[in-house]
Amino acid sequence: MTKHIIIVGGGQAGLQTIISLRNNGFAGAISLVCGEPYLPYQRPPLSKAYLSGQMARERLFLKPESFYTEQNITLYRQCEVSAIDTESKTITHTKGTLDYDVLVLATGSRPRPYPLQPPATQKKSAAQNIFSLRGIHDIDAMKPYFDSKKNPLIIGGGYIGLEAAAVSAASGAAPIVVEAAPRLLARVAEPEISTFYQRLHTQNGARIITDSTITALHTDTASGDITHITLADGETLAADFVIVGIGILPNIELAAAAGIATDNGILVDEYGCTNTADIYAVGDCTYHPNPILGRSLRLESVPNAIEQAKAVASHITLAPQPYAQVPWFWSDQYDIKLQIAGLPEVIDKKILRGDDSTHSFAWFYFTGDKLSGVVAVNRAAEFMAARQIMQKGLAMDSAKIPDETCRPKEWLS
Repeated sequence: MTKHIIIVGGGQAGLQTIISLRNNGFAGAISLVCGEPYLPYQRPPLSKAYLSGQMARERLFLKPESFYTEQNITLYRQCEVSAIDTESKTITHTKGTLDYDVLVLATGSRPRPYPLQPPATQKKSAAQNIFSLRGIHDIDAMKPYFDSKKNPLIIGGGYIGLEAAAVSAASGAAPIVVEAAPRLLARVAEPEISTFYQRLHTQNGARIITDSTITALHTDTASGDITHITLADGETLAADFVIVGIGILPNIELAAAAGIATDNGILVDEYGCTNTADIYAVGDCTYHPNPILGRSLRLESVPNAIEQAKAVASHITLAPQPYAQVPWFWSDQYDIKLQIAGLPEVIDKKILRGDDSTHSFAWFYFTGDKLSGVVAVNRAAEFMAARQIMQKGLAMDSAKIPDETCRPKEWLS
């Protein structure tokens, strides 16, 4: 086995690679190079439990510091990698250089920048009341606004923006969400789900504006902070602070500069291998094949990061197990647990179980006669059963779905 493995990126994918390597018997040296000053931590709770104050910072960390000592992991925190030399097998970082036998790129992603964000000038600083929702430092910076029930203007009606809106509305504030698409969650969900979430947020005191763009962010002449915005139709909206959630970009620049193939992500095979010897990639930054879906794609999800990391570690430790998982996701908003499995490109039939005017239902999506997706709202049993059916490629009698006397686990028999 190799002598020294370097993992670049201290997120879920990087840590899972370490765990799986050790579980698979790798006893050699491992270095984890992190850009942030923190131990690897969970990101999903940032816009939910951590933002609302229901989760302490310590609970975000995936493993305590003692884990890295016990597992003989060398940690480089607040350390940016600037270059990879694939010939000499070295990386250059903030504190020097390191030699590797195997390199794993778990570089993750970053928030898509907002083009109208006011820049700093010689006379005033950049606006201090506009935020992204990506890291601990982002949440810590905006928390005082939530704690004092300030009213946010949220740009983007995807999961991240809606989760922040839910925390704000639950605290007693009056958030406004502005979405450029004709409906919420347009990129990731069907219209019936968009309708449900628009109704849910409106009922909880949020204002939802869809099919609308922002033409200007107006700032205070003294502080430079944003005070209000103007929409394309001329309407002006006040904003105590602004949250931008318009998607993310994969961090592929380091790989591309080293000659590693990229295209909407770092290109990898089913084991996470790049086109460059002894270099792997894993997590949000990868564009990878999915044999269950029959296509390649890039996924921004914890389950993908975990399962890809297991495949990478298996290949490094010479016991290869290819990545082959049904994509799945979740989101918590108010008292709603949303769970999604599958990413159908074509939907030929939709079937509802339960009542989507309530907070408990599930939509099932079929491509031909094959179950290809499920969206479950407070329906964990339906989600789990549907996910297993898709993972195992089982047939499903769609006539049983609306019958609530038939329990989901019976679909598997």
